[in-house]
Amino acid sequence: MAREAAQHAYVPYSHFPVGAALECADGSVFTGCNVENAALGSTICAERTAIVKAVSEGRRKFVRIAIYGEGENYCMPCGACRQVMSEFVGPSGDLEILCTRSGGRYVSYRLSQLMPHPFEF
Repeated sequence: MAREAAQHAYVPYSHFPVGAALECADGSVFTGCNVENAALGSTICAERTAIVKAVSEGRRKFVRIAIYGEGENYCMPCGACRQVMSEFVGPSGDLEILCTRSGGRYVSYRLSQLMPHPFEF
């Protein structure tokens, strides 16, 4: 699903489409793609697109997210995405993050590994 979502990416600057598929605690899945903007700070990553779609539909607890990108390196979430993810971890208190690279290879991390000290109130 993440690979399919990448086909909808709007990437006129980086030419690097990314897709994400977010599984919620209730089993529903929301997808997203990266959407670039000439004002680079207004660009939104695939992960945050999927999260915002899920939240806008009433989901607040997430189990895992798959991130698809066709590169030599694994497609890892940026710091902003990691912080947003930390707001919505599922019942386990952690989130599985599947990161892909060319050839469909992937690695699995826990959000707590990639962001051990998120900003919290």
